[in-house]
Amino acid sequence: MFQPEPFVTRVAFVASERPEAQEARERLATRYGEATLEQAQVIVALGGDGFMLETLHCQIETRKPIYGMNWGTLGFLMNEYSEDGLLERINGAERAVVHPLRMVAADQHGQVHRGLAFNEVSLLRQTRQTAKLRISIDGKVRLGELFCDGALVSTPAGSTAYNLSAHGPIVPLDAKVLALTPISAFRPRRWRGALLHHSAKVKFEILEAEKRPVSAVADNLEVRDVVEVHVSEDRQIGLPMLFDAGRSLEERVLAEQFSS
Repeated sequence: MFQPEPFVTRVAFVASERPEAQEARERLATRYGEATLEQAQVIVALGGDGFMLETLHCQIETRKPIYGMNWGTLGFLMNEYSEDGLLERINGAERAVVHPLRMVAADQHGQVHRGLAFNEVSLLRQTRQTAKLRISIDGKVRLGELFCDGALVSTPAGSTAYNLSAHGPIVPLDAKVLALTPISAFRPRRWRGALLHHSAKVKFEILEAEKRPVSAVADNLEVRDVVEVHVSEDRQIGLPMLFDAGRSLEERVLAEQFSS
């Protein structure tokens, strides 16, 4: 038997360190009341896209829905800020479930670092020397040498962020596809990247790592001097994000492909 979603009445507010966001949090908490994070049915995040990523990481264990309102610069992952009708907006919102990438990176000192990324895992050169990478997919070498500033693997939700700036493709949320995109590829110069099935296991090997050091970044985690990086999607983790009716994340991703 179908069970309708319970009407949301208990929300918790979190805000970035920006003074305006903190002031907005106080006003909203006064107007709507504030539940603890443990009691809340929905987390309302006030900030920009970076703060939304931080909030997603903080709620990995609870898996509580997050409704963002923009008090940042871009706000692609956020709803428009308004203090009116908040509970009505939340209860009428559309839901998108996002899955992170899991990064396992080994550095030159033999240490292994693990991180999650809801946008992308990126490899970046650390010095004036170009990076030299070998890329394998599901255990098979697909690109023996890539001279570049770096490369990244993007989730569909993150495909409109750094991936798009690096001229990677925008990926629909339900496409079950990851984008593998080079950053300023020097050789092979014409290689534009690849679209991979979401189950693909990607391995980057850093060639001449001491001469051409590379860092690996998974959202807010940076690992320096890496020698090998493994990236795959973790479908066991799914976090719901809430968007105003008619302004779903799917709609935003689609509209971005037609923006000038």
